[in-house]
Amino acid sequence: MELTAIYDSPLGPITLASDGDAITGLRFGAIERMDTIDAIDSIEIFRRTRCWLDLYFSGQRPDFLPPLKPSGTAFQQRVWQTLMEIPYGETTTYGAIARRVGCRSAQAVGQAVGHNHIAIIVPCHRVVGSDGSMTGYAYGIERKEYLLALESKSPASPLPPPRGNVVTR
Repeated sequence: MELTAIYDSPLGPITLASDGDAITGLRFGAIERMDTIDAIDSIEIFRRTRCWLDLYFSGQRPDFLPPLKPSGTAFQQRVWQTLMEIPYGETTTYGAIARRVGCRSAQAVGQAVGHNHIAIIVPCHRVVGSDGSMTGYAYGIERKEYLLALESKSPASPLPPPRGNVVTR
């Protein structure tokens, strides 16, 4: 059974999903489900993920990862692993990832990036177009720009104070 909880971020609610041992999804938006838990702190994986997100949205680089269990094809897994290797505060291109994973198609990489269900922690927001443009982000370009500004602490993009608390349903 997949458990879910809602994290209230500066960018709106984020739904956390878990099999009880690892994070299987982290998506913007509140997804109301029968199995959304009321006591987020009663499950260790949600406690650790909340802590990671609190640090991240306060402008700090978390020095740990909660256990992750992304579900996808072998190709998607290779792309997502490559996303995890993009340094905090930096970006790369779809083409660069394609070359890294031995794929001729930046579009195929874009599709794999778009199927990442663990946003922020598996940092698909760090991928930009070949010209550096803010291309494709499933949760909106404004959120992508915010996350990149948060990581670079860019003074050109004032950030609202993080709310970073957990709302459970």
